[in-house]
Amino acid sequence: MYIYDSKTKSKTKLEPINSGEVSIYLCGPTVYDDAHLGHARSAVSFDILRRALMGLGYEVKFARNYTDIDDKIIKKMQESKESLEQITAHYIAGYEADMAALNVLEPSFKPRATEYIGSMISLIESLLKNGVAYRLDDGIYFNTQKDSAYLSLSGRTDIDAQARVENSVDKLNQKDFALWKFDDSWYDAPFGKGRPGWHTECVAMIADIFKQNSQKSALIDIHAGGVDLLFPHHENEAAQCRCGYAGANLANLWLHNGFININNEKMSKSLGNSFFLKDALVLFAGEVIRFYLMSAHYRAHFNYTLDDLSASKKRLDKLYRLKKRIYGVNDNGKSDEAEKFKAELLEALSDDLNTSKALAILDEKIKSINEALDTNLKDKIAKQSAISCIKVASELLGIGQMDAFEYFQHGVNDEQKERIQKLIKAREAAKAQKDYVSADSIRSELESEGVAIQDTPNGTMWEKI
Repeated sequence: MYIYDSKTKSKTKLEPINSGEVSIYLCGPTVYDDAHLGHARSAVSFDILRRALMGLGYEVKFARNYTDIDDKIIKKMQESKESLEQITAHYIAGYEADMAALNVLEPSFKPRATEYIGSMISLIESLLKNGVAYRLDDGIYFNTQKDSAYLSLSGRTDIDAQARVENSVDKLNQKDFALWKFDDSWYDAPFGKGRPGWHTECVAMIADIFKQNSQKSALIDIHAGGVDLLFPHHENEAAQCRCGYAGANLANLWLHNGFININNEKMSKSLGNSFFLKDALVLFAGEVIRFYLMSAHYRAHFNYTLDDLSASKKRLDKLYRLKKRIYGVNDNGKSDEAEKFKAELLEALSDDLNTSKALAILDEKIKSINEALDTNLKDKIAKQSAISCIKVASELLGIGQMDAFEYFQHGVNDEQKERIQKLIKAREAAKAQKDYVSADSIRSELESEGVAIQDTPNGTMWEKI
């Protein structure tokens, strides 16, 4: 597999630290609010990476963290009068529900910053001992001049760097950043009671979780996140790792997904256009949003519009129309056609996660299977090929996992579903009594309400028109 390394700015062949195994760390959310589309983009992008690597036969150790101690969370505590645990537990639960709706695989590790305070304190002690960190009245700071490779990840200049870090007249250098913030309300440490700086937590968690790689040239194979994290967050992480762990690199490869724009404006809470994922999930099934996000390359900036999302749904509908055509057919195992399809998808994904090409391959496969069924609706080989190919798409792309009819019922509430089922039963009773006028009347009533019904060998099914 070749993937684009943000450090070298080139496609680079993945060569795992440990043969047959790939370690990945994804920067997760700061849990003080609901998940937004930016979180969804990052999660889906690197879920595709994980699925592709698994498809290639690698064992993948995947960590995605939660920042559950932060200035924004503390502000939320003051506003809501709730505890840190209450706030973070609420938003972590919401985030995980949203990720499940998007068919994002559960991480191997889900570290929370508050669970690794001891590891962070040990790292800061090491940096102080090495003369790389220093003390000010408000906390412990990292001295960026002590790291000769500082800015080598982002490729920024000193002037660029100074514009993106917190300023303090007391810092030795304006690029320096806080490792620990003194605060009597939080954690005991040899250098003073307080809480960690944001840039410190990931380094300590990676070192702790992937400690089996501590004697290698890098702690993990891949570090991933949004492009907005490249500087200063990832730059500062990389610097701490080099200086705190005997010159080791934090990661061999750095991957970053592009920004999300909302109607051609950069998504931002300050602009009031930070589209919460839970709102989008009311309008569309999670797979539709996932499919839409996959339609553009992960490194490209993505412009989200409801019109484009609706158009993308129509493209995914074709997969579910095919599932409806083969509804009730039993899966008899893999097919040669599916193995070939899998190889084609993996070839596309192995080229820096080329999802656009992968989806084009999927489109062509759906078309060819439908053509075979159009020629012979009873073509058992075509039906088995369809089942096997949909399973491949499910494994590698995370789509096609819903029931075909439930997919087309999204947006209908439970009360409406109950009423529809009662009308369908009434229609079945009318047909049993050969009262076809009443049966047709019920069908017409449902159609007038935007519900289409279909009589199948498995009973009467329905969908929202």
